[in-house]
Amino acid sequence: ARGCGARSIVEFGTSFGISTLHLAAALRDNGGGRVITSEFEASKVARASANLAAAGLADLVEIRAGDALQTLATDLPATVDLLLLDGAKALYPEILARVEPRLRRGAFIVADNAEHSPDYLDYVRAPANGYLSVPFGADVELSMRLV
Repeated sequence: ARGCGARSIVEFGTSFGISTLHLAAALRDNGGGRVITSEFEASKVARASANLAAAGLADLVEIRAGDALQTLATDLPATVDLLLLDGAKALYPEILARVEPRLRRGAFIVADNAEHSPDYLDYVRAPANGYLSVPFGADVELSMRLV
């Protein structure tokens, strides 16, 4: 997020907000911006909110509680610089479909445990779909939007 100068980030799967903290800190270092993140479990939303407040980063984050297929279907920024997929792996293709029209050329997608979403991997690894995608580490897929 810091390296690509991200100002607009979408995250699927907030959990307790650990990744969200890092993303928001990168935005702060980049001069500001917004992380829009979605979490299904209310108890995790509360913990993530508390963690972000304790870190002094809550002003950079909007946590959307509920089903990400709904919470990430509307009111996204016109341009998204980075998408982090770290929720229910079976939903990766559908979440990408919702965010994809807003991904800028050169935007990054980081998909945790992507090997558990073979349809997602097939899509981002097919050159015709406009991504350069490579496995990164043991269980992460890093993709860049080329078009």
